[in-house]
Amino acid sequence: MMNRLTFPFTGDALALPRVQCPNHPDAILVEDYRAGDMICPECGLVVGDRVIDVGSEWRTFSNEKALKDPSRVGDAQNPLLNGGDLTTMISKGTGSASFDEFGNSKYQNRRTMSSSDRAMLNAFKEITTMADRINLPRNIIDRTNNLFKQVYEQKSLKGRANDAIASACLYIACRQEGVPRTFKEICAVSRISKKEIGRCFKLILKALETSVDLITTGDFMSRFCSNLGLPKQVQMAATYIARKAVELDLVPGRSPISVAAAAIYMASQASAEKKTQKEIGDIAGVADVTIRQSYRLIYPRAAELFPTDFKFDTPVDKLPQL
Repeated sequence: MMNRLTFPFTGDALALPRVQCPNHPDAILVEDYRAGDMICPECGLVVGDRVIDVGSEWRTFSNEKALKDPSRVGDAQNPLLNGGDLTTMISKGTGSASFDEFGNSKYQNRRTMSSSDRAMLNAFKEITTMADRINLPRNIIDRTNNLFKQVYEQKSLKGRANDAIASACLYIACRQEGVPRTFKEICAVSRISKKEIGRCFKLILKALETSVDLITTGDFMSRFCSNLGLPKQVQMAATYIARKAVELDLVPGRSPISVAAAAIYMASQASAEKKTQKEIGDIAGVADVTIRQSYRLIYPRAAELFPTDFKFDTPVDKLPQL
């Protein structure tokens, strides 16, 4: 008994069609891989025939499971490239039949991939490399790739190096995902200057008509304290000090990174886990003099900045005055 496929749509018009038995729509269809049929288990109706088998073309024995599965379904599609990257890549030949009489390769891959796809592929590799160097998760890499594709297809940053655009996209993706990195951190893992990344950052925001949230001292505090090996009590105190200093308007015009560094310095000096300005500056990426300038602004009202439950190892009046 044979019947044609039925594709009832669920929800809105953009929903994907679902194959089902017209008599038993809730039944889970059974697939006969040998015949390529989809059969309803309730009535035996063949709902679909000639189903393509995407599995391996040969058997895989138990002692070969650790090896690469020799199925011929190709690599995963890449939606960021034109055509979903469904291209055939020809490996480099080794025999005499692979070369002409002048020694040139007969089969080349350059013609199978457009120049725009090749440029985007190189940029995606650079983004992945930069993200791996600063231990960024996969979701940030995917967001960066999407941002780069939008900018590249708009051609709004013509004349700018793709590496600079990729670095700026990575900076924006970190801000949008709530795990911001400083320009200096992005600059350290790329080959582009801080000034050029900053220029591309502003141009991309304008071109894509998007925005990013303002960075605060709390965005960096946990990472800086963790890298310095400071205990939770000192981290909580530094976060409180920085937030209180901003609320009292003690640090007008100072960057959140320098305020965070000064708050960490004050909290660590009041605890048993003391850190020098240089140690904090190396982690935060700010100069010692910048930390001192921010520290001098908050020092006169240090007694008001500490949380009430903080356990002092060094009292407030004994803190360094710089």
